[in-house]
Amino acid sequence: MKKIIAILCALTMVFALAACGSSAAPAAPAAEPAAEPAAEGASYTVGICQLVQHPALDAATQGFKDALTDALGDSVTFTEQNASGDSATCATICNQFVSDEVDLIMANATPALLAAQAATGSIPILGTSVTDYASALGIDDWSGATGINISGTSDGVPGDQLAGVVNELFPDAKNVGLLYCSGEPNSLFQADEIRPVLEGMGYTVTDYTFADSNDVAAVTNTACDENDVLYIPTDNTAASNAELINNVALNKQVPIVAGEEGLCSGCGVATLSISYYDLGVVTGQMAAQILSEGADVSSMEIQYAPFAKKYNPVNCEALGIEVPDTYEAIEG
Repeated sequence: MKKIIAILCALTMVFALAACGSSAAPAAPAAEPAAEPAAEGASYTVGICQLVQHPALDAATQGFKDALTDALGDSVTFTEQNASGDSATCATICNQFVSDEVDLIMANATPALLAAQAATGSIPILGTSVTDYASALGIDDWSGATGINISGTSDGVPGDQLAGVVNELFPDAKNVGLLYCSGEPNSLFQADEIRPVLEGMGYTVTDYTFADSNDVAAVTNTACDENDVLYIPTDNTAASNAELINNVALNKQVPIVAGEEGLCSGCGVATLSISYYDLGVVTGQMAAQILSEGADVSSMEIQYAPFAKKYNPVNCEALGIEVPDTYEAIEG
């Protein structure tokens, strides 16, 4: 009995000491989540994962940085990484951002977005230069917002509008080839969107896909041999090989309608253009709302950019193509 009483007394002393310790040194509060409004003097680290270097994506990244810096000044620090076109490298970059506990990730292009999604379900992610978020993220019941820790901006241009460019400039063409990378979900989405519209206009439409940069020349040669006009969506692999595509297409006198201005400058004759810099600016403004105002990324609707008809004067002259006055020349 004495042993039992001694044990009970010892336990009573332990609990008493624990209670005293708790009242004397309360546990530190949990860190505020990234979505909470910013405290005065707060600082932020933003990780930027860009799939590959080319003018459109570069412009989007610059617009993002400029807009966020304009909003938050020196309180924001950027960690910028380029994956050189490799999806696996995107994953490595995004996982490192998570380990570094960045406050927000900006994912430039779809593979970068998917890598960021796989890396974290809590850190806010903003995509840009992504055409279709529903398809990329596998969301069936699309409402305009993802409902998860992802939002951003889209470079998508309606397929019927782009088909209208093909029909306006090449009404007598019979065969249209869709040239794109099979490994880019956005490109497949755009091809699937424009194909039935072109077929409804009476064109015969055939897909020509390359797996990576090694296949671009051969596939482009075949596409040019078998078609009157080519259409290339906003495809990162094609954009990185625009000069090669241009050399083949001009040599074979086959015009290309492109999905965006940078690609059109490199190898196209006409496009419906958006400003990727402006797209990045909108993304940066969204980031500022998340970091400094506590906006909920999961409920932020995907934002889109306005577009305008533009043409490549050098390629149009080389192919003898006259464009209506409603088209604006691409400078440079």
